[in-house]
Amino acid sequence: MPLAVTAVGAAGAAAACSADTSEDVENWSSTHKVTTKLYLKPESTEEASDICCVEQIIAGAHKAGTKVRVVGNALSPNAIGLSTDTMLTLALCDKVLSVDPMRKTVRVQAGARVQQVVDALTPYNLTLQNYASISEQQIGGFLQVGAHGTGVTIPPVDEQIISMRLVTPGLGAIELSEDLDPDLFRLAKVGLGALGVVTEVTIQCVPRHLLTEKTWVLTRAEVKAQHRRLLKENRHIRYMWIPYTDAVVVVACNPAEPGAYAGAQSASSGDSGVDEAKPLVDLLLSCPGQDAEQVRGMGFGELRDKLLAADPLNAAWVARVNAAEATFWHQRSGTRTDYSDRVLGFDCGGQQWVNEVALPAREAADLNYVLEVLALIEEGNVPAPAPIEQRWTAPSAARMSPARVAGGVASWVGIIMYLPSDEARQRSDITRAFFEYRDLCKEKLWDRYECTEHWAKIEKPDTPEEAASLQARLRRHYPVNAFNAARRKLDPQNIMANDHIDALFGTGRWTPQQQ
Repeated sequence: MPLAVTAVGAAGAAAACSADTSEDVENWSSTHKVTTKLYLKPESTEEASDICCVEQIIAGAHKAGTKVRVVGNALSPNAIGLSTDTMLTLALCDKVLSVDPMRKTVRVQAGARVQQVVDALTPYNLTLQNYASISEQQIGGFLQVGAHGTGVTIPPVDEQIISMRLVTPGLGAIELSEDLDPDLFRLAKVGLGALGVVTEVTIQCVPRHLLTEKTWVLTRAEVKAQHRRLLKENRHIRYMWIPYTDAVVVVACNPAEPGAYAGAQSASSGDSGVDEAKPLVDLLLSCPGQDAEQVRGMGFGELRDKLLAADPLNAAWVARVNAAEATFWHQRSGTRTDYSDRVLGFDCGGQQWVNEVALPAREAADLNYVLEVLALIEEGNVPAPAPIEQRWTAPSAARMSPARVAGGVASWVGIIMYLPSDEARQRSDITRAFFEYRDLCKEKLWDRYECTEHWAKIEKPDTPEEAASLQARLRRHYPVNAFNAARRKLDPQNIMANDHIDALFGTGRWTPQQQ
């Protein structure tokens, strides 16, 4: 229902803002859900005569001391963008404002989705340098939480930002770049929505290009022997380690050979006559009560979910599912060639709990970390499904980026448990098991390997003791004092934070310990 901007304290504003009250908002895995009092959808970022805008909302909220949390498409696995107070989405502020073919740059509103930007760049033969896994992310959220792709010479996506417009409670709208307040720019690039609302960004692009993706399977010993060469010789590379098997799926992407064309693929990558899904189909049909015709019509992700749902916390059963998946990938090995935006994104599976950390990839620490995780799983009978996903990036200059903290090449490692059923008891049991799994890694490995969690996957602590431990860990890795100083300057009443941000960095009351 339309509501006046005065609903969030923008006194004197004559325009109306598209809004909903008592809006239920949940993230994509339905692991976090809130009922927010007010859900604002401004149609403009700057003041206009008849349109509610971001600047009016933030100025009014600042004057009234009303909390406003900005959210993208709520795709983060955690609750970093959610609030029970007021939430603001830039979904209607999604214009591609300009493209400069000579400088290879694009200026966009922060509500534009990644795929929209890619489509707008295509006529200019340009594209983005790197991608995360999901093309439906809004650019603002994509950048603010430190999303990343993979490639030891390619930094996380925040390094693509040349400049940004930030609407702040304390200073109004400001433009930031390396030339305009570089220290604040480097803080705000991964600002977690806590310094203000990013409304526009200028992004450095690269020429549109074809990549050839090669997928194959190695043993753990083969990965150890070839690892440094694989990182050095491939522009993009990721591993998918499969617990309880000796299989490591390797996916490498490199510039296509001259004469290659989009859509080309090898026979073993989908056109070999081999029923790649047969190992999963056969295993599912061994379960009682299955409809054979229905099962044979399922895709890979659906088959895996259905299999795991049968007994998700039985480590022996999960090991059998993983073994069938390993056989699937052996048969799925091959190559395909397409444009980079179609190759670098990938299906990250169904609803899930996921945790991801970055760590320095020096002196074989990246491999040793994963091998230790696998040992914890297999020695402790943890019902860990595939994959443990591993990627690499170059460092970032953003001061709040996990890749900057890691130093040098960063390795990103993600663990996962799927939520394959809507049944409440099963989801609750999987949730408990997942956090036991995560905590096992945290307690045994994180400090030793200098791990830092991805901001979109770090969960709010449950107890004061956990909060104190988490805040201490963040202070060891990040310039928290500088970040809180920027919060005090740009958001003196702490209206941009939610419970999640306050748990990570403090409540905004700015006690002496937070100075």
